[in-house]
Amino acid sequence: MTGLADQAWFRDPALGRILALLNGDGGADGGADDGEARIVGGAVRNSLMDLPVSDIDIATTLRPEAVMERAAEAGIKAVPTGLQHGTVTLVIDGKPFEVTTLRTDVETDGRHAKVAFSTDWKADAERRDLTINALYADARGEVVDLVGGLADIERRNIRFIGDAAKRIAEDHLRILRFFRFFAYYGSGRPDAEGLKACAAARSKLKTLSAERVWSELRKLLGAADPGRALLWMRQVAVLTEILPESELWGIDAIPSLVATENALGWTPDPLLRLAAIVPPDAARLEALAVRLKLSNAEAATLKAWAMAAPANDGMSSAAFERLLYRNGADGIMTRLKLALGVARGKAEGDFDEMARSARLIKLLDQAANWKKPQFPLNGGDVMSVGIASGPRVGELLAGLENQWVEENFVSDRAALLARLLEQVQ
Repeated sequence: MTGLADQAWFRDPALGRILALLNGDGGADGGADDGEARIVGGAVRNSLMDLPVSDIDIATTLRPEAVMERAAEAGIKAVPTGLQHGTVTLVIDGKPFEVTTLRTDVETDGRHAKVAFSTDWKADAERRDLTINALYADARGEVVDLVGGLADIERRNIRFIGDAAKRIAEDHLRILRFFRFFAYYGSGRPDAEGLKACAAARSKLKTLSAERVWSELRKLLGAADPGRALLWMRQVAVLTEILPESELWGIDAIPSLVATENALGWTPDPLLRLAAIVPPDAARLEALAVRLKLSNAEAATLKAWAMAAPANDGMSSAAFERLLYRNGADGIMTRLKLALGVARGKAEGDFDEMARSARLIKLLDQAANWKKPQFPLNGGDVMSVGIASGPRVGELLAGLENQWVEENFVSDRAALLARLLEQVQ
């Protein structure tokens, strides 16, 4: 049997304390109060795939009120984060551990589930979505596989537990989770049965909340390389279902963008990847942001990109500074990154594209280090020379600022005040 006892995260004293608390009789007299707890899900999966472990989730046969009672007796903070679904978060030294009672589904409608608590480990495993997410590790670190997840991890195969169509019918978000986990952990072609079931149920994605859809899509776009997952999502029309704007633009830019990110050490950016597969149309992007309920910051990022003036990679440093001042750096940097991805994709054996890539990198560096100059005058300065409050103040300021920008920000306050006096006399 595979073991995780040598993993650093498994040897964490806080985890050991919680497992000891939840296993057996918890220090009481035993009998009916006996319980068992196992680590479940991502920590087990990632360890077996030699990937970093972050959150540690625990499944237990104890009911949530028993978990809270034991925690109180042991002086461990217990937060009832989801009692109706059997979840209690135990906190030791500021570190949270989510503990959930074993469950079976009583009723599902594709969005929500009514559950009943259980002590049946196999039933708990079989209600989960994917085999690689339904592996347990007991208090000794031994991995317990009740659904064939170990073999799928070995093959990097993303597969629904049991009947794929039934798993999706229980929660339609599992369509997107299938592709998201394929992006992070899959290899080769997606599981044929899972792909077929996702295609057949894709229209059900419309029944989900926008927040859940965007959360999954954002996570998928944040994978090291989401290209293969996006390709298969497009093949079976799932991508069109949730992101119809991508049909106008395509996903061809993703491979070279990912290669560029890797070469230059950029952190994967879901919004940059999104920009690569939708058109830079401000009206369409505003509608997209509303439909998917993007945050204000995310919507502003897309709008800045759509509205930004394109940078000519042959422009001088001074001309580029003027462009940055008038448009802001964020949207222009997005345009430059996307253009660089395209250029690098064409650069192999093409001297012109290689040279263009170098110029784009230079502009990106300039934009990243750019500090917006402060225009030395304000409305008070204009009124101090006898101009009454009103539109004329703004007109004079705008004219002077435009001249100042065209001269590459060299005029100081005194020179601009002198020019203002010349204009109003």
